[in-house]
Amino acid sequence: MPKRRALITGITGQDGSYLAEWLLEQGYEVHGMVRRASTEKFDRIDHLRDRIRLHQGDLLDHRSLVDALRASQPDEIYNLAAMSFVATSWIQPTLTAEFTGTGVVRLLEAMREVCPDARFYQASSSEMFGKVLEVPQRETTPFYPRSPYGVAKVYGHFITVNYRESYDLYASSGILFNHESPRRGLEFVTRKITWHAAAIKLGLRKELSLGNLDAERDWGYAGDYVRAMWLMLQQDVPEDFVVATGVAHSVRKCLEIAFDQAGLAIDEHVRIDPALQRPAEVDQLIGDSSKARERLGWEPQVDFEQLIRMMVDADLKLLS
Repeated sequence: MPKRRALITGITGQDGSYLAEWLLEQGYEVHGMVRRASTEKFDRIDHLRDRIRLHQGDLLDHRSLVDALRASQPDEIYNLAAMSFVATSWIQPTLTAEFTGTGVVRLLEAMREVCPDARFYQASSSEMFGKVLEVPQRETTPFYPRSPYGVAKVYGHFITVNYRESYDLYASSGILFNHESPRRGLEFVTRKITWHAAAIKLGLRKELSLGNLDAERDWGYAGDYVRAMWLMLQQDVPEDFVVATGVAHSVRKCLEIAFDQAGLAIDEHVRIDPALQRPAEVDQLIGDSSKARERLGWEPQVDFEQLIRMMVDADLKLLS
């Protein structure tokens, strides 16, 4: 029996690298789509390079998407590529719309042309809920995005629903709440905290600047969340699922755990910088993933405290 083939856009990112590992464990032939860049950054997948096949493609270029799909002939497509940092979306709102919003319809159109029988996963986001209209948020909660990133993700989400209903494509969206890991980018607040805790402990930095310590997020482990992506595409009928832990923690709590793991006093090394606060803050995102737990049999395996301590340890090892 031939191996099932999967194509992952955004394979060089946090989620893409964990998903590639998971799919290889399941016996897949794994293909990844990467953008041509002057400096290629493959550190998250270096350990997998001889086990995966990479194709050049860009969500801004339809032709390259068609070529990548023809070359990989995937049974499953995971669209994880996006302009993924919320803060940057305020600086580059139009580019965010092109990548994170319109890029989805380009990929769906390419899929319709090349491999309409494949199964499609769209990475939707809890940022679509924004100014939350109910707590916790579930699949039926109305969206109220509070950033260009959130707005673009809403477009990507609904165009996926639209293509599923209009063209009978197998297309599912995972509305993933924040998920972190030692592979998280340094610009994200959890990794910023754990990296600085390690750097201060090792004498490489003296202080950490943060914005709103009271902002709360439902944070989980990326390695757990990619399993949910895969499970969505194994169902008989395509549907959308919220993936979350159901527990919110503040930035302050993250800081306390990280500095405790590093053996540091917060008061001596942390300062508040109002310039780091968002133009429109998202205050409380908490996901209700009961549908995913019941239908997919999915459960998170790493809790928040384990996650932050794991990240600090990884950063101590990295910086040592």
